[in-house]
Amino acid sequence: MASSLLEKFTRDIVFDITHNKIVLPTLPEIALKARKLLHDNKATSTQISKVISADAVLSTRLLRVANSPLYRTQNQIEDVRAAITRLGNSIVRSLITSLAMEQVYRTRLTAQTNVLLEKNWEHSVQVAALSQIIAQKFTSLSPEEAMLGGLVHDIGKLPILEYSERIPELLSNNKTLMKVLAVLHPRIGSLILKTWNFQPDLVAVATDHEDLYREPIGFEADYVDVVLIANMLSYIGTDHPYTQLDWSEIPAFSRLSIPPEDCIATIKAAKDEIAEIRQLISA
Repeated sequence: MASSLLEKFTRDIVFDITHNKIVLPTLPEIALKARKLLHDNKATSTQISKVISADAVLSTRLLRVANSPLYRTQNQIEDVRAAITRLGNSIVRSLITSLAMEQVYRTRLTAQTNVLLEKNWEHSVQVAALSQIIAQKFTSLSPEEAMLGGLVHDIGKLPILEYSERIPELLSNNKTLMKVLAVLHPRIGSLILKTWNFQPDLVAVATDHEDLYREPIGFEADYVDVVLIANMLSYIGTDHPYTQLDWSEIPAFSRLSIPPEDCIATIKAAKDEIAEIRQLISA
């Protein structure tokens, strides 16, 4: 029964998404406008700040980030334009999107699925923080883009949880629901990030972060490697199947040129930084 239910659910949700019968999550309009301007090399900080300032929540959070210990210099930043100048377009683009993601996760579902949604958000925040630290310590990749990759890696679970509410038989079978989420969320997440016009390297994060033994072309670490490792690290201390594996055989660690045990030690030593990043994302 569980297998047939999984197969039917997979067919139905993919069909409904591809035939526009399911509205995929969308980023808030202001975040979309800001991202577009921040991609435009000709856009000025004044133009960008006008868009961001239209949203009080985004403005406040951006100023909080600009004045946080992660980025603060001697002078206090008091306006959005100055925050953009201090941080730079790339960092602001990632931060604006990450702040908007919290709004996306505010979808109200039934009590059962809402608990799962909240757990997924908390997990995503932790993976985002770990991804930023890993990128910063072990790669030349953008730490902020890695953070964003960590935050969106499980976005595919959101529409799956919403869709599952139509199927009482699935909601009453937690084991099958967990399997549905595990099997489907990379594919659905990829569809969402493509509709949001994310760059291919971040779309790949949603698609491939569960493929632990992936062997991409080239030897340089990418954002998938960073988020894949961060995702694994997030389960330390639990009975998740990832904790039962021999991590020395995971190719992503080799591409980062870091043994798993050294990576774990570095993450433990960076607990205060991780806590700060988590607070900036979700406070």
